[in-house]
Amino acid sequence: MNKDNKYRSSQMTEGIERAPHRSLMKAMGWSDNEIHSPIIGIVNAKNEIIPGHVHLDRIVDAVKAGVREAGGHPVVFPTIGVCDGIAMGHTGMKYSLASRELIADSIEIMATAHPFDALVFVPNCDKIVPGMLMAALRLNVPSIFISGGPMLAGKVPGVKEGKDLASMFEAIGSFTNKTMDEETFISYENNVCPTCGSCSGMFTANSMNCLTEVLGLALPGNGTIPAVYSQRDILAKQAGHQIMNLLKDNIRPQDIVNENSFKNALTVDMALGCSTNTMLHLPAIAHNANIDFDIFSANVISQNVPNLCHLAPAGPHHIEELYFAGGIMAVMKELDKKNLIIKDLLTVTGKTIGESFENAKNYDTEVIRDIDNPYSSTGGIAVLSGNLAPMGSVVKRSAVDKKMLVHKGPARVFECEEDCIKAIFDSKINKGDVIVIRYEGPKGGPGMREMLSPTSAIAGMNLDKDVALLTDGRFSGATRGASIGHVCPEAAQGGTIALVEEGDIISIDIPNYKLELLVDDDTLAKRRESWVCKEPTIKSGYLGRYAKLVSDASKGAVYKE
Repeated sequence: MNKDNKYRSSQMTEGIERAPHRSLMKAMGWSDNEIHSPIIGIVNAKNEIIPGHVHLDRIVDAVKAGVREAGGHPVVFPTIGVCDGIAMGHTGMKYSLASRELIADSIEIMATAHPFDALVFVPNCDKIVPGMLMAALRLNVPSIFISGGPMLAGKVPGVKEGKDLASMFEAIGSFTNKTMDEETFISYENNVCPTCGSCSGMFTANSMNCLTEVLGLALPGNGTIPAVYSQRDILAKQAGHQIMNLLKDNIRPQDIVNENSFKNALTVDMALGCSTNTMLHLPAIAHNANIDFDIFSANVISQNVPNLCHLAPAGPHHIEELYFAGGIMAVMKELDKKNLIIKDLLTVTGKTIGESFENAKNYDTEVIRDIDNPYSSTGGIAVLSGNLAPMGSVVKRSAVDKKMLVHKGPARVFECEEDCIKAIFDSKINKGDVIVIRYEGPKGGPGMREMLSPTSAIAGMNLDKDVALLTDGRFSGATRGASIGHVCPEAAQGGTIALVEEGDIISIDIPNYKLELLVDDDTLAKRRESWVCKEPTIKSGYLGRYAKLVSDASKGAVYKE
């Protein structure tokens, strides 16, 4: 028995009184050497229902090899995950965002009940990445992230541009309005998702995996090396090696991530045109690091940061093309030309972020525009406010057609997503309309559903350049068009969105960050007197508890303290 062992795991491995614990470990076939070596927990989000996770055992095996080569004992444990694409459009989507808190909590439980010396996080999709980031900062033991990597873009016969899941959702609208025939529709279904990996555009999963590099918690390449490339396995082995160095030097997530890390994350977010879901996840991650995060700070950064990438859904490029263009380090190198990156921040490489991108190159100035030739002079996300969203709302402005950046139109009000989709497919939405979907927020949903189905239906019906949609719910990173989410306070909190009536005029001014309901205060006050909150569709079980505990979207929809 190694009484000199000072590792965190010594709480369960060292001393006479821990003989029962060692007996249980030996029941699993652990040798004495393994028991007294540094024990590295590997959080494996692998399951057989998410295409971005179905291959994660392969990544984990590479991590384990790296850990063992460096003298550690790797121990794998699981966590849950929801595939947003498969959960889309039915009750299952209500559980997606809510799963993030459960993921973070379950990892806290596992890594505290079994005090691992360090942790390697293996996520890939949607809420699993931020859930793991929240857990890493909360636990604050040496940690590193290695994702499963992005899917390759689909090649549809007869179609030149690469296609992805968003294309499939939009194809539903095209097929419905008879601008796509059945043979082409089936060809899309068979080809848009050709490999394992996170969906191939700058959607939520890839946004968060890329920003994990920027935060300094993953090795360069984490966000962009395709899932099916051997380089992904090599990176996983390197992550296994590097976690042992982090343990030796006692470098922890809160030594790496600070307020300036989030400024860098927002800066790169704006340059890439990331998913609007980052404006839920970054505040939640910051909360777990005890760092204040004001979503309106995104506008300050956006004013000074150009949009350098038009990745799907904003443009034709996919993550594999970003990888070949030089990846996230090349984007940061481009931004550094105008001193937009804070460079002296530590990363899991043991070097600063500035040192990490120092030798990066931009190999394709169409995929990553030169900073003096951006797609736009402002960043990809805007936070709007006004009487309709006094606490904020979020839009991916890089994916909005220029003619819709400023728009006024009559409200078309729906109390749920399903009613809206039916109206779209029944051709009841007209050019110029502003669709309002309410009672879909964190509390009112409950669960704050992602609404790729209605936004894709609008695009597929060729209305995305003429119709706006706003909601207290949220959108997929695959959403494009004038889609404004996270309206806060939400309808279930008595926010102004609950008082909107059919035909009210709504004013959207994205360049000036304004969202206004053009109804006078006296009329709104009278409406408020007679307002009755809509009953949630789910009141029991996990979502019933979630609705009671969750904060509003402006705070990242974390649990209230």
